[in-house]
Amino acid sequence: MSRLYSSIDIGTNSVKIVVAKKEDESFKVIAHAETKTEGVKKSMITNVTKVASTVKACKEEIEKILGVKLKKIIACIPSEDCIFDIVSSKVDVLDENNITGDDINNILSKAITGKIRKDYELVTATPIGFKLDSGKMVKDPKGLSSKTLDSKIVITEIPRKNLYNILNVFQLCNLEVVDITFKTVADYYDIKNNKRDNEVGAIINIGEDTTNISIYNKGIMIKNSSIKVGSYYVDHDFSYIYKINLKDSRRIKESFALASTRYADKYDEEEIVNEVGEKQTINQYEISQISEARIAEILKIAKKEIKTLTNRQISYIIILGGLSEMTGFQYIAESVLGSKIVVWNATTLGLRHNKYSSVVGAIKYFDEKLALRDRECEMFSTEDINKLISINSKENDTTINEMFGQFLKN
Repeated sequence: MSRLYSSIDIGTNSVKIVVAKKEDESFKVIAHAETKTEGVKKSMITNVTKVASTVKACKEEIEKILGVKLKKIIACIPSEDCIFDIVSSKVDVLDENNITGDDINNILSKAITGKIRKDYELVTATPIGFKLDSGKMVKDPKGLSSKTLDSKIVITEIPRKNLYNILNVFQLCNLEVVDITFKTVADYYDIKNNKRDNEVGAIINIGEDTTNISIYNKGIMIKNSSIKVGSYYVDHDFSYIYKINLKDSRRIKESFALASTRYADKYDEEEIVNEVGEKQTINQYEISQISEARIAEILKIAKKEIKTLTNRQISYIIILGGLSEMTGFQYIAESVLGSKIVVWNATTLGLRHNKYSSVVGAIKYFDEKLALRDRECEMFSTEDINKLISINSKENDTTINEMFGQFLKN
């Protein structure tokens, strides 16, 4: 049976909503929408009303694709001003012959009781592992035997004021938030595998006007930082040098300029009109020199930040974000950060673009959280499912079969 999830990422440049299904341990995006953001600056909400209007527009687009109302959502939030703590917790197992999700929920609940700072709110509580009576450490103790359960848990908090603006947006949009996670945590869950779950590594996500750097130890985020530079600065460089508006700068960045001059064509040119109405010719090699210089600067700052955050041996560095989709990015990244870097190629079926890494990863994180706690969450009602199945239009038949193939076979 398929499980359906929906998640949202409110970014500085755009709001993104994804609806995905999980079936046979794999995920597939069945609908996604993106709308231009208003009311967000440097990842923080500055105008709740404008952001709500953007979210409503994105929500309506998804609803048009699906044919049902979107009522519940998993929310990605920025990790600015977050605080990390490691706390210990121990509980008596309810049935020593069979540890259940209830025991895990009990140990997590006990861990956070009285630990949250005044004017802060809990965002995540992530177990590092669980210790049984025998002394054995396991990641998931369900079904095992033990009289007690012991765990060290990483808890993260953010200022209440940061969270309430986000929740106010969703309230205005009639969306129920079923879970909240940091974008940085969601990023890891989009790229995680068994090997990385046992290593120390870094994730660099280049956003619109900020770049997030996170350090992970065995799948747990232990350090995080944000630098105030991002892909917007490439747009700004083009705009300043060629005297064109930012909209044209973004278009040129996405369709003509390259991340490295190594792959640029010296004879490829494009004609544009600047802000005073003058025609001018842009050469691909020359404009790629500009983008290459700015990207190298961003990566050098990120490299320095990684060294500031940790002195541990780094096994991997993974780069995410829409800017990393530029042709030649891998080459310039390796020249700055070395051979350990991986420029991520999104692997989730139905949506393969790095700008969606956080919003897709949030779904994978939520699913794993439910599995550990032995819980379920129905984000789409039976009534909505029936409405989707009853749609007869040829345009929606493919979507329905993809979403509910298991139901239709029964």
